[in-house]
Amino acid sequence: MSKAIVIGGGIIGLSSALYLRRSGWEVTVLDKSDFGDNCSYGNCGYICPSHFIPLATPGIVKQGLKWMWNSKSPFYVQPRLDWNLMSWGLKFIRSATKDHVATAAVPLRDIALLSKKEYESWLQLPAFDFAYEQKGLLEIFQTAEGAEHARHTVEKAHELGLSDTKLLTKEELQSLEPHTTINGLGAIHFNCDAHCWPNQLMRQLLLHLEKESVTLLKAEEVIKFEKSNGRVTKVITTNNAFEADEIVMATGSWGRETARLLALRIPLMPGRGYSVTLEDSPYQLNYPAVLLEGRAAVTPMDGNKIRFGGTMEITAHKTPPRMNRVQGILDAVKRFYPDFDVPFPAKDKIWYGYRPCSADGLPYIGRVKKYENLTIATGHSMLGLSLGAGTGKLVAELVNRQPASMDISPFAVERFG
Repeated sequence: MSKAIVIGGGIIGLSSALYLRRSGWEVTVLDKSDFGDNCSYGNCGYICPSHFIPLATPGIVKQGLKWMWNSKSPFYVQPRLDWNLMSWGLKFIRSATKDHVATAAVPLRDIALLSKKEYESWLQLPAFDFAYEQKGLLEIFQTAEGAEHARHTVEKAHELGLSDTKLLTKEELQSLEPHTTINGLGAIHFNCDAHCWPNQLMRQLLLHLEKESVTLLKAEEVIKFEKSNGRVTKVITTNNAFEADEIVMATGSWGRETARLLALRIPLMPGRGYSVTLEDSPYQLNYPAVLLEGRAAVTPMDGNKIRFGGTMEITAHKTPPRMNRVQGILDAVKRFYPDFDVPFPAKDKIWYGYRPCSADGLPYIGRVKKYENLTIATGHSMLGLSLGAGTGKLVAELVNRQPASMDISPFAVERFG
C-alpha cells in the first residue's frame, strides 16, 4: 500500500487524509500541536457558497488605512518592517480590482458548492452528526450604501446560478427573528448556505479517521525535508523522520514557513480572528448572520449556543492578542441586535486563531514544478471550514493523478511566480 504524509491537522489536512484513505492510501497526519489548536474549531461554522467575493476587493486597502488607528476596528494590518508582509501587501493591492473580483467569483462558488455537497455526503455516515442546518445565511445592512451593495450582490449571485438568493425588506428580515429586535434596513438571504457546529465536526472527523486506521501524530513539528531527484524523500520533525510516496502540505497560516523549508515561496500571511461563544445563551436566534457594516458574524449553533466572531488582523503569530478587537465584535452585535447584552468574557473564554491569507483571496491548491510528489493546500483565509471537504477531495484527486472535480487552475500554487 502506498504511503502518504499529510502535514497539518486542521480541516484541510484532515479532509485530505479522509479522501486519501478512502482511495486506498496508508495515511499519517502530522500536527505541530495537538489537533485542537487551530482555526477549524473557533470559526462561525459557515458552509457558504455565498462567499464568492474574495478578501482582496476594491476599497479594502483604503478602508484598512482608515481603520489603522482604531483599536476596535475589524480589519487591521500591523505595520512593521517585514519583507514578507511588504511583498504580500503589494500583491494584495494589485489583486484588489474589479476584474479580479469578477474572475474569482466562479472558482470560489464552485469549490464551495463542491464542499457543501461533500459535507452532506459525510452526514450519511453514522460517524457524523455535527448540527448541520440548511437555513441559509443573512447579510444584514444598516445604511443606504449597504443596501446598494446588497442589491449588486444579489444580482451577482443570480448571475452565478445562486437563484434562491433574496433581498429582504426590514419587515421581512424582522419576521425571520420574532424573538429579538433587529436594527437593520434589510438583508440578503442566501438560501444556498448552511452552518454547523465546527467543534463537533472536528472531533467526529478525528474519531472517524482513527477508526479508518489513519495515523494521527501530535507534537510533530516539521523542521526539515530531505529531497532527491525532484522528490521529497523524507519529512523530519522535532521527534522523528518519516518517509512516504506522497506529501501533502496543509499547514494553514504556517504555510509560508513550511514551504520555505523546501525553497518554495508562497505569498501568505496569518490573519488573526476572534470569537466568543455563549454556551447557554439567554437569547434566541433562528438564522446565522453577517453584520455588513459591523464586519462581524453571529451563528446560532447546536441548540442554545450562539457564537460571535470577526476581525482580520494581519499580524505575526507571536503578537499578543488585542482584546479590544473582541469588544469591537460585541459592540457591533449590540448595534444590530439591541436586545443582546453580552458581557465581555473572561480571557480564557475568548478564542483566537490565525487564518492563512493568500495575496489574492483565493486558496493555493495544487502541485509545484520542483517536486513531483508534493501537493500544497493552504491560503483559504476565512473559508477554511467552508471549503474544507471540497479541498480534501481535490487534494486526493491530485495525489491520485485523477481528473479534478472542478477547474483548479485559479488556485495554482505558483501563480505569483
